[in-house]
Amino acid sequence: MRRLGLATVVTNVVIVITGGAVRLTGSGLGCPDWPTCNEGSVVPVTSGEAATLHQAIEFGNRLLAVVVLAVVVAALVAALRGRPRRADLVRPAVLLLAGVVAQGVVGGITVLTGLNPLIVAAHFLLSIALIAAAVVFNHRVRRPGGTTRVAVRPQLRHAQRVLLAVLVVVLALGTLVTASGPHAGDPGTPRLRIDPELISRFHADAVFLLLGLTIALWFALRATDTPPPARSAATSLLVLVLAQGAIGYVQYFTGLPEILVGAHLLGACLVWIAAVSLWLQSTVTVDGPDVPAPGAAQVTAA
Repeated sequence: MRRLGLATVVTNVVIVITGGAVRLTGSGLGCPDWPTCNEGSVVPVTSGEAATLHQAIEFGNRLLAVVVLAVVVAALVAALRGRPRRADLVRPAVLLLAGVVAQGVVGGITVLTGLNPLIVAAHFLLSIALIAAAVVFNHRVRRPGGTTRVAVRPQLRHAQRVLLAVLVVVLALGTLVTASGPHAGDPGTPRLRIDPELISRFHADAVFLLLGLTIALWFALRATDTPPPARSAATSLLVLVLAQGAIGYVQYFTGLPEILVGAHLLGACLVWIAAVSLWLQSTVTVDGPDVPAPGAAQVTAA
């Protein structure tokens, strides 16, 4: 179960990176049909419609989607066969399976609409939701089931909610920056008709807000009776937000080189994982070895 939990996280992040590679190499329509690659053929065939390399890159991403599906199916089967069966494991596993299937449909719509930038944005945001479900599943398989307690003070729990909301806004604005800029996935793909510089500034402002919240939360968690795992998670989040911001600025002022855009995409996934992990690490299992923080509220594990 622990191996499967980790595999759900890794595969869902890797497919985001390979999807970015499809876009950054201009291979978005390497397989111009869906669910087949070329008309009448599931696998790539030599044709004048797309270069062989573009076909291979796009088809490789589709094959990886099959691997992701296999992993989440295995995770769900393992959760269902567990004794005693834990609903807190079955629920995220079901969400993962439903999300991967939905992602396949959205991917098909992306191809059939000629890489519509808004559909591409939705494709990425759905992956972010899947990564969150995978992180939850991976976290829970490493803890005993049962009731949990929030192990941070209520004010800091509210701050974590705000931080997650701001991060979602940052990610959404990032997709709009991508939708209005270069690296469309195919030379003939139209871009979103918004000012790239203006939307980039909005995105940067949201990042500054996220950084400020992260720094404030880091100090607050260290100044209160917060369990060490939550403090460590906050430190990881702070380091990743700083690194991601640095990459974002460098790529903007260097003309968006593909390698940095890819690194920024990976960084977005890692920041999101760190933020979700901070939320999860701020709870403790009642029957576990950890002692809840004084004054912390009791909740039932979702």
